[in-house]
Amino acid sequence: MPASSSSPSNVTVISKCTVFPDQKSSMEDLKLSVSDLPMLSCHYIQKGVLFTRPSIPIDFIISLLKHALSRTLSLFPPLAGRLTTDHHGYVYITCNDAGADFIHAVGPTLHIRDILSPIHVPESAKSFFSLDRTVSYDGHFKPILLVQVTDLVDGLFIGCSVNHAVSDGTSFWNFFNTFSEVCRNGTRRITKSPDFKRESVLISSAVLKIPEGGPKVTFNADAPIKERIFSFSRESIQRLKAKANGGKWVDFDCAIPVAELMGKINNNNDKTWVRNSSLDSSDISSFQALCAVLWRAVTRARKFPSEKMTTFRMAVNYRQRLEPKMDPYYFGNAIQSIPTYATAGDVMSRDLRWCAEQLNKNVLAHGDATVRKFVADWERDPRCFPLGNFDGAMMTMGSSPRFPMYENDFGWGKPLAVRSGRANKFDGKISAFPGRVGGGSVDLEVVLAPETMSCLESDQEFMQYITAAH
Repeated sequence: MPASSSSPSNVTVISKCTVFPDQKSSMEDLKLSVSDLPMLSCHYIQKGVLFTRPSIPIDFIISLLKHALSRTLSLFPPLAGRLTTDHHGYVYITCNDAGADFIHAVGPTLHIRDILSPIHVPESAKSFFSLDRTVSYDGHFKPILLVQVTDLVDGLFIGCSVNHAVSDGTSFWNFFNTFSEVCRNGTRRITKSPDFKRESVLISSAVLKIPEGGPKVTFNADAPIKERIFSFSRESIQRLKAKANGGKWVDFDCAIPVAELMGKINNNNDKTWVRNSSLDSSDISSFQALCAVLWRAVTRARKFPSEKMTTFRMAVNYRQRLEPKMDPYYFGNAIQSIPTYATAGDVMSRDLRWCAEQLNKNVLAHGDATVRKFVADWERDPRCFPLGNFDGAMMTMGSSPRFPMYENDFGWGKPLAVRSGRANKFDGKISAFPGRVGGGSVDLEVVLAPETMSCLESDQEFMQYITAAH
């Protein structure tokens, strides 16, 4: 149905409709797991990508995307369904082909250069997403997925809002990249098929008690925050990792025999650094080193007394940590939040390596037994995930630089940038993206209280690793 609405961001909605799967679903109801249910109090995931404006007419693009979405929904039936709660209190995804919403919007004064702002993401980018502040529990009566296509002066932004109780980041990007693959190839034959089985320890008989009126987010969504994307080049991250490992950078032109070097590489996902001529699981990863330098800088910026306890949380995908291993493309939430605690005095007075080692130890310890302990703890006390910064000293790292955010092509080339909406943002919320220049670079989307952000931006230890925007 046609619509016309505008906002101070100068983004205007041209049309809105419901897109239905092009094939009827035969999938049974999918029970929400112990990793899905806690997300009922979280906002919908809001992520999307920016493209150079294709030369083909926008009406044709919109028609093409709707057709591709219809086909893709047949491959991802939960995204065209709705949530339902039975009389026992169990919550399910009913794959009832109710459809996903599709919005066509236009930003007639917005350019690519505005979205690629070298410092702070413009507020107008938040208008590339719909279902703002929608809590995932609302999937009982709202679409589980909404796609918004925003036509810019010289660009195109495709943004998705997805129910967080239905999907985590791994599932989200598998859907998004499949959507692009179907659009580009015009076929349902896809390379990474989702797995919808509900057969693991995650499927529980425990019942989550829902408060009257439904769950609410556990943070103040109106608190003042400032957001910035900090870019780290491969070289900057290499320097950080070397410092955290107390070792040296191995140049691939150095004198280490190729066979020996490749043996080390094959046993380590991070292929750049060697400590004491060996790589093992105790080595600090690039990402842990990056988290450690941010933990130190934000703690300094918050100006805590030395005895104040700080917390750094990292989201861990446990699909391959659980035994037996889950399918890598299991569709749903398979993440747990690992907290690492340290006093402000320790974080600031100890070196980068010490901070990174605390994170490293917790990540290494998070195996099958730890995952199962998390599940058992939740079953004893079913609850929604307490997302937020409750004592002013917390940081929460989400998303991942390993997500294939730039590995999508709808038929007009690769993305220029990844951006997110207003969802689940509070003082201390960090999201990691692969860098838009590739090659092992990383972008951190950092959300902080305004005064903390100002201090971070003048922190010499942190800012020396930041790469100037291209």
